[in-house]
Amino acid sequence: MASNRHLGRVVALQTLYEYDFRQSLALPELTSDINKMLERNLAVYADNFEENDFVRDLVEGAMKNQQKIDDMIAPAAPEWPIDQIAKIDKAVLRLSLYELMIKREVPPKVAINEAVELAKAFGGDNSSKFVNGVLGTIYRQSDFYEPEEDTKASKQKDAK
Repeated sequence: MASNRHLGRVVALQTLYEYDFRQSLALPELTSDINKMLERNLAVYADNFEENDFVRDLVEGAMKNQQKIDDMIAPAAPEWPIDQIAKIDKAVLRLSLYELMIKREVPPKVAINEAVELAKAFGGDNSSKFVNGVLGTIYRQSDFYEPEEDTKASKQKDAK
């Protein structure tokens, strides 16, 4: 079995999106037990995936911190109230903001790049730009933003 954090993020995204979608329908006969959704989604990849704890942490962390995360999104996307953001974009933002701002175990550029790739793969035409803009704004306004990283990346880009 292979370790694949990107696939783990896909499974976490799928679970968060499904939960949000089911919640929005408000149908009593439609279960919205996120743990059942997560276990079902993990079972699909059971033969090729060993990062179940990573995925569970992402889903549980994003859910536990959802209000805090939504409060970060609101000022960074003032033209888009949280209930008007496309569900897939909202799920990408919640997942990636948990990783970027709360968990903080991967470099910020990795968390943002992963989010942009998820938005490109699953979102609409402008999702990746929207996600990148919101995450960049939130990260640059954070206490742990390191401007020298942007300068270093810009110099490397100019050297190419």
